[in-house]
Amino acid sequence: MTRPLPRAHFNSSPLVRFLTENAMMEAVQSTEDVGHKLGDWLNFRQAIALQSVLQTGTNGQDPGTQPLPAHLQRAAPISPIALANHVDKVRAQLAESITQGAPAGSGLALIQMPAAELDEPIDPKTAFAPYRRFHAAHQRQMETSVRSLRASVRLQLSKRRGRLQQLATLDAAFENILSEREALLLGKVIKILEKRFVQALKLHLKQNNEAVLDSDSPPGVPQQALSWLMPHRQALRTALLAELDTRLQPTLGLLEALTSETPDT
Repeated sequence: MTRPLPRAHFNSSPLVRFLTENAMMEAVQSTEDVGHKLGDWLNFRQAIALQSVLQTGTNGQDPGTQPLPAHLQRAAPISPIALANHVDKVRAQLAESITQGAPAGSGLALIQMPAAELDEPIDPKTAFAPYRRFHAAHQRQMETSVRSLRASVRLQLSKRRGRLQQLATLDAAFENILSEREALLLGKVIKILEKRFVQALKLHLKQNNEAVLDSDSPPGVPQQALSWLMPHRQALRTALLAELDTRLQPTLGLLEALTSETPDT
């Protein structure tokens, strides 16, 4: 009887759910407090910086009374609806870039999936290299676009002042503190995918060599026999899409806060 794959929490990140449901990582039942975990991630300087931000607005001072920097004062407010449409557009463009290639007029660089064939002679140590470059290029593209998008939404919160301005300040602090850890964790995904790829490639080469020994066929790996590669190419794209939605979560949280506090215009 096949054991069902473990499922991640419904409120976990899309990337964690993808990795868990495809048995690339174990589902972990979290029992630790979020604040305790965060404390383990921060160094001494980061903890002091975050504490300073958290104390703003809790010591009797209204954060809305703090003057906005000049560049924030000049920026025109954008309606939550228009901002939400912009977020949806950027997300759609990045998703299309991953699945089909950068859409025309998006300003995104064209990052092409490697050809669905392997150059002879096939070396398991280097065969995955083009896919690693494909994945890294999309990660850089997502990081640049999503960071800019997050800053744009945060800017609109800052202009509303009050609790929204305080949230914008807190988000900026978290982004600065956690960006290095985020990059480290996201960098592990491609290693997991590469391990799966190499295992499948070695099995394919073994089966192909056995088939050659049992027949009069010439040695080699006929390209039409590379159907084993298709699931790995799709998994690479699916992982990138899940990473995109995970990267967007802080931005969507800011947008939700702005929408709930601001009447639709």
